[in-house]
Amino acid sequence: MSTAREHDRTWADEAIRRINAENNRSADTHLYSVPLPEHWGVRLYLKDESTHRTGSLKHRLARSLFLFGLVNGWIREGTTIVEASSGSTAVSEAYFAQLLGLPFIAVMTRTTSREKIALIEQFGGSCHLVDHASEVYAAAEDLARRTGGHYMDQFTYAERATDWRGNNNIAESIFGQLALEEFPVPRWIVVGSGTGGTSATIGRYLRYQRHETRLAVVDPENSAFFPGWLASRDGGAAAEAAGLPSRIEGIGRPRLEPSFVPAVIDHMIQVPDAASVAAMRHLRDHAGLHAGPSTGTNLWGVWQLIAGMIAEGRRGSIVSLMCDGGDRYAGNYYSPEWLRAQGLDPAPHEATIRNFFATGAWPA
Repeated sequence: MSTAREHDRTWADEAIRRINAENNRSADTHLYSVPLPEHWGVRLYLKDESTHRTGSLKHRLARSLFLFGLVNGWIREGTTIVEASSGSTAVSEAYFAQLLGLPFIAVMTRTTSREKIALIEQFGGSCHLVDHASEVYAAAEDLARRTGGHYMDQFTYAERATDWRGNNNIAESIFGQLALEEFPVPRWIVVGSGTGGTSATIGRYLRYQRHETRLAVVDPENSAFFPGWLASRDGGAAAEAAGLPSRIEGIGRPRLEPSFVPAVIDHMIQVPDAASVAAMRHLRDHAGLHAGPSTGTNLWGVWQLIAGMIAEGRRGSIVSLMCDGGDRYAGNYYSPEWLRAQGLDPAPHEATIRNFFATGAWPA
């Protein structure tokens, strides 16, 4: 065995130890109970992924992607890490790159929130900005090639980097935390489309464990995932579908991504962007939880599913994710001026939510 290979293995062993030690120091994220009218007979839980060190659900994905790259021999000492990201994945990957002493470059659109860019730079990363979401893939591949680095490619590897059978993945964590609740096996778990990795992990876990729980995935307006899933419902592969860049950071894509596994999804709901903002703001006022817009997308789907359970007279629980905190979005989704500039009016959707809480019914 060559000295260089021995050095690579020694460095990778230490890198994996550091990542596992970081995970060992971290307690699991909280599972909050969100108050609902008692007579509905439904319990809602939000798993607060904002409590990770890097502040979002993507902390789990970044850890898995780094371990995947290390065990495959793709990441070595001095490797420049490059990622195409709408923000949160890049923040988390910048953190792990800094932990291993590796340079990191995030490729993202110029519309990414200033708060996220500042976090990437705080963790030692740098940002390469492009004009359109469709440009991030080629730009990231080019940067990795020119630097001799490794393109993490979350959109391809998210669904295979995480062990869906368990090993404390997010699905196993949810069921462990629900064990003493009134309804320990939820009727629904609701997640956003994102890269497709979280829905693939949870959907596979539910089937592997033979749980009765169903998986619902929410998708922003104009994203390619929802029409692709619709086309796949008869058992075929997801049809290629063209979408537009999403106005909800972190979820929704202009194209179907390789990590999207439609066959494990039981139901999808398309959510207007202004409705995501309305549900995000309602959560803050109703439960005192300050979340980002993708959490609002989740909740818009949750309210519809709860209304369906009420109409059927079905008791039970629903679990969804609080993907990240609202502090990252002070300058955009929580700004009335920014919302007006984007043509987003959450007021009609806020009225829909108020009526739902008053009646338990969702408009047809």
